[in-house]
Amino acid sequence: MRCCSVGVTMKVQDALEMICQTHPGMVRSHNEDSVACEPASGLVVLADGMGGYNAGEVASGITVSVVTTEVGQSLQNVKPTQLDEETGDEYGVLLLRDNIQRANASIYYAAQSQPQYAGMGTTVVAGLFYDNRVAVAHVGDSRLYRLRGESLEALTRDHSLLREQIDSGMISVEDARLSKNKNLVTRAVGIDAKVDTEIHVHSVQVGDVYLFCSDGLNDMVEDEDIQSTVYSMQGNLPLAIEQLIQMANDNGGRDNVSVILVKVKGRFAARGNWLARMLNWFRK
Repeated sequence: MRCCSVGVTMKVQDALEMICQTHPGMVRSHNEDSVACEPASGLVVLADGMGGYNAGEVASGITVSVVTTEVGQSLQNVKPTQLDEETGDEYGVLLLRDNIQRANASIYYAAQSQPQYAGMGTTVVAGLFYDNRVAVAHVGDSRLYRLRGESLEALTRDHSLLREQIDSGMISVEDARLSKNKNLVTRAVGIDAKVDTEIHVHSVQVGDVYLFCSDGLNDMVEDEDIQSTVYSMQGNLPLAIEQLIQMANDNGGRDNVSVILVKVKGRFAARGNWLARMLNWFRK
């Protein structure tokens, strides 16, 4: 007779529902955001480009293409839970960091060598889901939120002048909503030869909904309204994502707006990893 169970585990593409959508908004003539969902590898990437004519679109497109292609190919040869002997980091973390840096180098070189691309760059927020966790990498002010139960929480912290002013007490959160400095980021992909990517790993639970977005959503729609929409429509992610974008556009749509929703429908623990974690727990 069994006394306990580690739970049924699924392949990552079966355990997750992913929906991506992007819209130019109501003011901009073209869309400089890029998004991608890769269910087979558990990867999502969202980038919000900046620069001159079409340059932002180029930068965001390079970032999404490099990260999705390189991470997808690498996962055919290594497991994201494997540890790198040199750094001790999991490959899931290393793949995000290394390939955002690879995208950074490509954008930086293009901007330096081609005048029409001078000064281009992009934000990025990417999530790699594996082993009942998500590794989150971000640069700039594109965000990741998590809806768990009825609570919506931001899992990323903007790399922006406004965020620094809030953290230092120079401006209140209420006044920040009216600030003209909302779009001044302190980090971006492609601006310098090297990029400092912030990465954190979070445990996931069945029922969680993860929302990745460009600032075209959260600048136009209050967090409370985002929370109520995702919570009430989490059973229909395509409708939820359409509603979020429509809300941003109804409120002015001053920027491109991109949203990715990921719902956790089942457990996706790596094979054998539950035993290793139990042994490590008993050793502590």
